[in-house]
Amino acid sequence: MPTVITPVDPLLPTVSAEASPTATAYDPAADRQAELDRQIQAYVELGVAGLLGLDAAGLRALAEPLRPALAALPAPAADAGDDSVPFVLVLSPDLFAEHGHDLNDAVPAMRRGRQRGVSVIDREELATYRPIEGVEQPAGPVWLLHGIDTGSEFCGTPPEAALVTVRGRDRTPLTIPEGIALTVVRPDMLRPNKCYSLMGSRAGNQRVPAVWISERRAKLGWCWDRNPHTWLGAASAAGRQGV
Repeated sequence: MPTVITPVDPLLPTVSAEASPTATAYDPAADRQAELDRQIQAYVELGVAGLLGLDAAGLRALAEPLRPALAALPAPAADAGDDSVPFVLVLSPDLFAEHGHDLNDAVPAMRRGRQRGVSVIDREELATYRPIEGVEQPAGPVWLLHGIDTGSEFCGTPPEAALVTVRGRDRTPLTIPEGIALTVVRPDMLRPNKCYSLMGSRAGNQRVPAVWISERRAKLGWCWDRNPHTWLGAASAAGRQGV
């Protein structure tokens, strides 16, 4: 049976945006404040801010209270590998809901080059995913996810086992909104054979959401909790910082 891709309105800003695939490229030499500004601009260029009725100034205003916290985040470890991302600006699912959208409407912004992202989780199922016990997402409209590791060391490890290891390190698994945010603002981190599970969101069953590459596109879907995949790791973070 063919995989069913969740349809989105072709007029949505995330679909109609014509951003250059290099317009929002990450600059490792930029300081934290400049990187936050770049992520805000990426959300604007890729149409995500437009879903929320925001322009660059409006999204910047939402993120502004996070700047002091951004400056106080710990520095990346000296031995951080190529799975490391210092921080990502995450937009709350509640913010989407307030504007009549869900996270699937943001998925086309998960671009690989000019290829738009797709979801194979339908809207009814998507609404059933919640943060797992012990994962506390900040209550505000935006938050910072910091100390991210996309977890390619867990390729070939079932998510069930990877979660035990991640928690044993006092780290937190990523949720669906955080995985989408990561893929939107740092598309370079979604790499062949180094994709990532989002173990922090579950729907009360054995399905673990994940982002991977299929037909050269980023895809939001799910895999079974106890199934290992050689191309699918497990993303985690040091923590979250709200307003």
